[in-house]
Amino acid sequence: MEYIITIAIMITSIILLKMGLNIHIKDVKKIKEIGYDKELNKIASKFPDNKEICTEILEKLDNKKVKIEEEKDSKTSLYIAISDKIIIADIKDTFTRIQTIAHECLHSVQNRTMLLFNFIFSNISIIYFLVAIFLVLFNVLDGFVFVQIYIGIGIISYAIKSYLETDAMTKAFYVAKEYMEETSKTSANITQKEVELLLDNMEKLNKIGITLTNFYLIVGIILKITFLCIIGLIF
Repeated sequence: MEYIITIAIMITSIILLKMGLNIHIKDVKKIKEIGYDKELNKIASKFPDNKEICTEILEKLDNKKVKIEEEKDSKTSLYIAISDKIIIADIKDTFTRIQTIAHECLHSVQNRTMLLFNFIFSNISIIYFLVAIFLVLFNVLDGFVFVQIYIGIGIISYAIKSYLETDAMTKAFYVAKEYMEETSKTSANITQKEVELLLDNMEKLNKIGITLTNFYLIVGIILKITFLCIIGLIF
């Protein structure tokens, strides 16, 4: 019975979150449309290459120790706290690349203890989830106990991850804005009007993107809890 109740609570939570955060499918489509706008991407291509942008932003943040790597086969840029390294994905064809790079640079100057805790705890969460599948599947002791433990792990994981991501996403716009405005003053190819156009569309994306990111983070945990409960219910 506890599995059924938990599944019902999880499904209800997703529905209420979607309603409360005013999430719509059209928002996701809008992000894709703006993010890959050809005119905006053409303007953004006038700025230096990704690695140079990353280096310059890190200098502004007074952080010159971070390693920078470009991975053309990767679609996700990220900062790896354990190795103090920024990996820049193949993002040259999207105008948001400057803000994306600023986002990862900001991660590199966040509280290191929190970053390391998030890195370690996230991996523990993944390992425990895989172990919990088998524990619930074979009903070791009381299988539902392991679901409850994962709920606790999920809450902690979301709280830390959400704080770090929201902080970086919020500040990234202003760091990117400062970088683009300064670059336009020293470059004959980039006008202030073009910078304003990029910034206006970045703001539109952020209004949707920050909310969606937090929604996806919590829903990912809710779905895993639901999955564990379904296994427990069936087996």
